[in-house]
Amino acid sequence: SDMEDEDLIQREDMVVTVSHSGYIKRVPLSLYRAQRRGGKGRSGMSTKEEDFVTRLFVANTHTPVLFFSSRGIVYKEKVWRLPIGNPQSRGKALINMLPLEQGERITTIMPLPEDEASWGELYVMFATTRGTVRRNDLSDFVQVNRNGKIAMKLEEEGDEILGVETCTDKDDVLLTASSGQCIRFSVGDVRVFQSRNSVGVRGITMAETDRIISMSVIEHVDASPAERAAYLKRAAAERRLATETAGEEEEIALTNEEIGEETELSDSRYEELKAHEQYVLTVTEFGYGKRSSSYDFRLTGRGGKGIRATDVSKAAEIGRLVATFPVGNDDQIMLVSDGGTVIRVPVNGIRFASRATKGVTIFNTAEGEKVVSVERISEPQADEESEETVEGGADAATAPDAGPEGAD
Repeated sequence: SDMEDEDLIQREDMVVTVSHSGYIKRVPLSLYRAQRRGGKGRSGMSTKEEDFVTRLFVANTHTPVLFFSSRGIVYKEKVWRLPIGNPQSRGKALINMLPLEQGERITTIMPLPEDEASWGELYVMFATTRGTVRRNDLSDFVQVNRNGKIAMKLEEEGDEILGVETCTDKDDVLLTASSGQCIRFSVGDVRVFQSRNSVGVRGITMAETDRIISMSVIEHVDASPAERAAYLKRAAAERRLATETAGEEEEIALTNEEIGEETELSDSRYEELKAHEQYVLTVTEFGYGKRSSSYDFRLTGRGGKGIRATDVSKAAEIGRLVATFPVGNDDQIMLVSDGGTVIRVPVNGIRFASRATKGVTIFNTAEGEKVVSVERISEPQADEESEETVEGGADAATAPDAGPEGAD
């Protein structure tokens, strides 16, 4: 039986990677390390040219991993049951590993946190493409059998699970629609559901033709509109000083909020806000993109029409939104077009702008060509310093030479 097998499995840390095309594998962390000591970076995966790693986490052989599918089913596998490989091998297709139906895709992969004691304090937030959200206790999903179990009921024709994230009640949820509208509300606005077989509640109100393209969990920070306005102004001024490119960056101000009296931030308050700031990347179909501060996305109640995540009046020029998610300064992103072009862009080269602006061209699309997917690339760095990054299990940044050939 599984239980007896598991007792024989040694506890060992594994690097689990999942690729854009849906291939998964695990590689012993020690093997990653040994290969990195030589100092020369090496390719992360030998896959079809367009394939690249979009998810990487470090987990113990005994860690359970949850797989949520587009049709609302959750599957579970222990790390030791995932196909083992070396850093160059391709791994195995998820569709051959899990009992998926025709057309069913895995949309979210979630390793359960190492510390089982924390499971009781965490929630899972679901979002569907039609704008429904639901919150459950993480513990509802700890017991899952081989054939999977229902994770969420989808009532509307064509509705699918878009994303599932763990969160605490100190977080906010950011939902973004392809029309360019987004909404940020606190996790507490969504009650905790007792049932897995329930539909959830409205996260955002949108047009019939509109679809949610992303859900992100963002840290909640208490700051008044005046404080956030002062912060954005000072942060922009400091960036201008650092880069000496006066005029490069357009004025960044708080979008459509009543500020009341202007305020001066003390240095300590500025540093505190800076420590909790996140940058939200938005990319459109025709390759326009920008980074905006999380402080420019004001909190509203769940279920409304939300606020703008781009310049919606320029939809004909920039196209629909295809991606919105928080990024770090050292991240790299991969843009894939429907024409089969794949380009890699370092995040630190993407301009900062206010949230309701169209941004700048980051991918020159050809006539009739559209960006269909944007993903953060996750690969451990090829140098010594990133030892800690991989240990911590955080999605490590990418070494310039760690990607598949031809990705640039």
